[in-house]
Amino acid sequence: MTENKTLIEAFIGAAYPVTGHGKRNVQMLKDALDAADGMMQGDHYGGGKIIEDFQNRMADYLGKEAAVFFPSGTMAQQIALRIWCDRQQLKRVAYHPLCHLEIHEEDGLKELHHIETVLIADNNRVIRLEDVQQIEGEIACLLLELPQREIGGQLPEYEELEAISAYCRKRGIKLHMDGARLLEITPYYERSAAEISSLFDSVFISLYKGIGGIAGAVLAGDADFIQTSKVWKRRHGGDLISLYPYILSADYYFDQRESRMAQYYEGAKELASFYHACYGVTVLPNVPVSNMFHVLVPLPKDQLEAVMIDICETTGVGLTSYLSSDDDVSCRYEVTIGDRYAGVPKLKLQEAFRLLDEQLRQRL
Repeated sequence: MTENKTLIEAFIGAAYPVTGHGKRNVQMLKDALDAADGMMQGDHYGGGKIIEDFQNRMADYLGKEAAVFFPSGTMAQQIALRIWCDRQQLKRVAYHPLCHLEIHEEDGLKELHHIETVLIADNNRVIRLEDVQQIEGEIACLLLELPQREIGGQLPEYEELEAISAYCRKRGIKLHMDGARLLEITPYYERSAAEISSLFDSVFISLYKGIGGIAGAVLAGDADFIQTSKVWKRRHGGDLISLYPYILSADYYFDQRESRMAQYYEGAKELASFYHACYGVTVLPNVPVSNMFHVLVPLPKDQLEAVMIDICETTGVGLTSYLSSDDDVSCRYEVTIGDRYAGVPKLKLQEAFRLLDEQLRQRL
């Protein structure tokens, strides 16, 4: 092992990185710009043909009346919940304890919008109908994250989703989808994005995860909801003078990758099977339901890091760029399959996992 080399340095230098799309640099924007009409007019403070055409395209794709581009999903989702609370005249919403709004946004929903949150289900599983039925008191909106990233990308069965949707509509509860990875779950559910979205009153999708654009998000819903969201977007400073670089990259990579989601999903299941064959390794969920999953290894972080760097330098295969740990005896990391995986030679991949299994058997 090269002295003092970090895991991320080894991964970046790997000939065959396994996860993600790769190329998160200026070249990805250059490719999108090269494919665009250079005479096309840019947008101006959220208006103009380039952004409006893209928003209409996303509304059609999601089966909603209208859609709007946001610079970030954080902004889009806080605004969505604020609108539903205002409409319901009730500032109280429910979501999972590991929801992005709860653990990654510095309490923005509470501090900026003064909305009370109710946490339902527990940290290890997805929300079920019984959890919604057992909520004490009224709520304006329920947020479901599909898939639930922090627990490996788990999903409820579609019938459970339909039951939750029907219950919310019967009770007058608005249902919002955190669909940052909505495209990635369509192969598992064997339904279109529009079919899944039809169960929800509003939906947000990320433009940089599975799609692989530079940044940004789309919020979709009924026309009045979206018009109100544009007002809130302006209040939040989301209408930059020009957004077209984000739009061009999202549009370009959507065309390339929307049809590859099934390929990514099959790749995730195949890769998970390699991990299952390694001594002591746990995959969460056991069989992936999207293009992502978590890997849990009962080995201290420093030891596993040394193993991963050695595998990377020996085989050229980079399995991960980071490890996280809550204790001194185990660690975990997330795997997300994108364009890179198809370019990894199977013999190289098999050799990498043979070495991983060998090293784990020696150390555990």
